[in-house]
Parts: sequence; C-alpha cells; structure tokens
Amino acid sequence: MTLFPTTAATGPGAARAPELPEARGEVSQALRNRLLGAGGAQLPGPAEIARCSPYGEDLHLALHLCYELHYRGFADVPDTLEWDHRLLEARALLEHRFESALRHDCSPLPDVGEALEALLVEPADGTGVSDFLMSRGESWHLREYAALRSVHQLREADPHLWVVPRLLGRAKAAMVAIEYDEYGSGRPERMHSRLYAELMAALELDPSYGHYADAAGAELLAASNLMSFFGLHRRLRGALVGHFAVLETTSPPASSRIAAATRRTGAGAAAERYYDEHVEADAVHEQLVRREVVGGLLEDEPALAPEVAFGIAATCLLEDRLGSRVVDAWSRGESALRTPLPHAAAR
Repeated sequence: MTLFPTTAATGPGAARAPELPEARGEVSQALRNRLLGAGGAQLPGPAEIARCSPYGEDLHLALHLCYELHYRGFADVPDTLEWDHRLLEARALLEHRFESALRHDCSPLPDVGEALEALLVEPADGTGVSDFLMSRGESWHLREYAALRSVHQLREADPHLWVVPRLLGRAKAAMVAIEYDEYGSGRPERMHSRLYAELMAALELDPSYGHYADAAGAELLAASNLMSFFGLHRRLRGALVGHFAVLETTSPPASSRIAAATRRTGAGAAAERYYDEHVEADAVHEQLVRREVVGGLLEDEPALAPEVAFGIAATCLLEDRLGSRVVDAWSRGESALRTPLPHAAAR
C-alpha cells in the first residue's frame, strides 16, 4: 500500500501549480517578494547578483523561480508575470552570472565528435550515483534520489521541445520522433513524466509537481536550470542539443544500474518500470541523437559545433557536481536533501 495514489499525477490536484519555495538569500527573497506582489519590492541589480555564487543556493533558487513561470507557474502568482519586464531583466543578470562561470569552467571546449565518443565510455572507478545505488543503495537512498530528480523529471522532455522550431530537416524530424516516445507515443499512461509520478508513489513520495523543490540543493537546481536556460534562448539551440545528447547517451547504462537497485530493494513494479523503459527506449534514442539530431544540426549549421560541445561540457560539469554532492553525503550516512524525507512505512 502506498501513501500517495498514482492518480495524484493525473487527477484534479495535478493541475494545481506548486507553492513558492522558501528564499535562500537576498536575491531569491527579492524575486519571491515580487512574485507575491509585495508592495515596493525591489528586484536585485548587478551588484547584488555579482555577490552570488554562480553555482550557489541563492542564485539557482532565483533562476528556478524565474524559469518555472514558463512551465506551470506558482500558486497565487499571476500568469501575467511570465513576461514581466522587470523579472526578465533580473533573470538576464542571473543568467549572465551563471553562463559566464560555465563558459570559464568548460574551457577549452572539446571536439564534438570526441565529446560524444567520451560519453560512451563508462567511468572505471564506479563512483557515480547509479553505481552507489546498484551496489549498496538502500530504500532511503532510492527515495531521496527520486525526490531530488522529481524537480525536473515531472516535466521530463518539456525543456527540449523548445528546440524543435529552431531545427531543420533531419535534426527536426529525429528530435520530434524521440520526443514522441518521451510523451508516450500518443498514450498518456505511457508518458515518461507519468511513469515517474507512479515511481514516486510506489516509493511513498508525494508525486505532486514541484513538491520537493524546497528539499533540492543548489547542485540539483543548477542541473535543472541549465536545460531551461538553454531551451529559452534560440542562440543556445546548439547547447540544448548537446545537453540532450548527454542525457540520451548516458541514460541506458545508468538506468540499468538503478533498475537493478529497485529490484534488490523491493521498490516495486512501478519503480522498476520507469527505469526499464529508459534502458530500452534511450538505447534507440542515443543512436538517433548522435546521427540525426547532432549530425543533422551540424550539417545545416556547422558553425554551431562549439555550442554543441559547450552544451555537452556544461551538462557533464553540473551532473558531476550533483553526483559528487549526493554520493559524498550518502557515504557519510547523511541525507543528500536540504530537508530529510519522512520515513516510509515498513514494506
């Protein structure tokens, strides 16, 4: 028996926008005040944002608040604020701080072909999150990982759709074919975001959209914000394709290890189903992404090769930071969340 029914992902409550997360500093507090309509709320300027760590809690919660306006928004926040020029000006400053750090830390950029080939090589040390879960993960580790990833997995594939109208020919056709699979090939019960909500319910987590944003640290928010940042800017279409290539290439082996962890810990059929689906589907997607999406894009716009390489490098950088943070915490027997989860009922 689960605490949260799977219908929570598709029933009336699913349409409700999430609550605003709590602020984590002066910048995110100012953004939050603006969204809640606080009278005379001043948005941060260049000086305040320059004081933020480009990978820190305050900046990435602030970006999360800005980006979520383009998805489902927040409860009690007017939809008209999506294109509020003051919020867009603040977002541009936040993005500049984030992008500048990424460009610096990802330099020099690899060759696209070499970067794609490197993604196919599994690390020999076996120290990643999926390795931890497969070899020694317990039920509480799986639940924490599912809660963390829910911040973006409950809108799985949505950010990458923004690139479709910016592609041509082969790249566009292949991207649409892959996204069609992500959305269940026309069957809502097979949508990957729906399967993820069912996984969460099986693990006795709340599958409500955005529920665990407060519990997710800066490393997860940065990785999630990256795809929204790339997706919302046409100039970064090459970077978004690079980001997509990383996800689809690295997903099958990682999903295979996590699927094994769900079986070993008795997580249940719904939890197994999500990762089994990704082992099979993403093995096909990886070939399409490499040959048709990346290959087609660079055939049409060869000048975008450095941006594709940047997207690959930035994604790997932030995923590595997230993985290290999670494994380090778990190795010490500590929670990787800002707020530990309530204990699940005994299985």
